[in-house]
Amino acid sequence: MASIRNLKKDINYVLGDIIEAVYVWEYANPETDKKKSDAIIDEAISTFDDLIAKVNDKSVDNRKAHLKSVNAELEKRGKALIEKLNKL
Repeated sequence: MASIRNLKKDINYVLGDIIEAVYVWEYANPETDKKKSDAIIDEAISTFDDLIAKVNDKSVDNRKAHLKSVNAELEKRGKALIEKLNKL
């Protein structure tokens, strides 16, 4: 991992792109119910808040391993959100 700044940027870009994709889907499908897409957006925002809080947690013993686990969690949760978006 190069830096904490890059990890924070990755979190922002990945989840921001997912939210943007949901908005594009909503725009392309104006007649559909927006409850499921709104739930994906809410989950992405909550994921963002959770991951940034974990990155900013300085009380961990092994910081490098902790940041790698945050990066892996970003990948896992991002893929789950993309799968939900694809099912819409």
